[in-house]
Amino acid sequence: MQAVILAAGKGTRCYPLTLTRPKALLKIANKTVIEHNLEQLVGLVDEVIIVIGHKGDEIKECIGNRFKGIKVRYVEQHAQNGTGKALELCKDQINGRFIVLNGDDLYSAQDIRSCIQHRYAVMAQQVPDPEHWGIFEINGRFVKSLNEKPANSTSGLANTGLYVLDKTIFNHKLRKTKRGEYEATDYISYIIEKEKVICERVKDFWLAVGYPWSILEANESLLKRMKKSVIKGTIEKGVTIKGTVFLGEGSVIKSGSYLEGNVVIGRNCVIGPNCYIRGDSAIGNGCKVGNSVEIKNSVLFDNTKVPHLSYVGDSVLGENVNFGAGTITANLRFDHGYVKMVVNGKKIDSGRKKLGCVVGDGAQTGIHVSIMPGVKLWPQVMIKPGETVYEDVKQI
Repeated sequence: MQAVILAAGKGTRCYPLTLTRPKALLKIANKTVIEHNLEQLVGLVDEVIIVIGHKGDEIKECIGNRFKGIKVRYVEQHAQNGTGKALELCKDQINGRFIVLNGDDLYSAQDIRSCIQHRYAVMAQQVPDPEHWGIFEINGRFVKSLNEKPANSTSGLANTGLYVLDKTIFNHKLRKTKRGEYEATDYISYIIEKEKVICERVKDFWLAVGYPWSILEANESLLKRMKKSVIKGTIEKGVTIKGTVFLGEGSVIKSGSYLEGNVVIGRNCVIGPNCYIRGDSAIGNGCKVGNSVEIKNSVLFDNTKVPHLSYVGDSVLGENVNFGAGTITANLRFDHGYVKMVVNGKKIDSGRKKLGCVVGDGAQTGIHVSIMPGVKLWPQVMIKPGETVYEDVKQI
């Protein structure tokens, strides 16, 4: 069996992190989204076709032509004209039945397996806000229709972007949407009219990585699935661990440090001395977390440094970020309201009471910098010592 992973989009909602990488290479629990999904497909498919576009060469470099026994090939989508056209580009490579996955969502092998038992299937999850999703209306186990962001829904079953289809869908001529794009959901509506399509509900997990704060939510969900600590690095005397910890090879946790909750630390990191790492946090390869630093429910990408006397809470820091001493990320509004963040020029309610900052690759702060909740720093931005940052900073 084959699978198609749609990974060509720019991921503008996840700026500034996706300015310097494709969305499929965002890291959750120290592993890229696309590697998570490829692992779930091991044993279920023989070949994966990855549709690439924005910074696609980086996906090729990361994954190569084989992944744990699965053949991998690539199809390039030059024009950003929708997921339907992305899928259509694969039609000459498709042999029969195949699985479709969104390249920026996380799926589980258990749920994929339940779908491929059927000739045609979609996977859905109950959501409290159907007006924000594509919604399947069903009759028993069969799909009646797919409606985009309906004002009213009897099912509340959101489309997760996981489908089991076959080559006959390409008999359908795609229709352009009002946005001027061609959507994969057009194929789904076509096959619903012609065939019996089973709607399987999520039993294990589906994690949509639509916004920067989604990285924190997905990271928390995956880290909660850790069953036991795995220590491949060095833990010095005087370190306290109260939780489940993964420590990569070549990493060291120095004396006086305290780790609490679910924590993943990559390879060749230096943690401490006297730091406090709180779950659910993921610290990438080659990172430095120094003396008297607190990291809480945050994600640090590779080679990022928070050397001393700083606080990072509910935040996402890209690669090669460097925080000067005494840098504080505020993660709670004075009024305890939901934190908003600017996405594609509009302030969006994150739905989170606690949300710090999102920092692009290579950004730096001087000493004694304070960053207010929901602020983004673009790649390579430099914040002067002593500044308080209230709004997004896009220019160096």
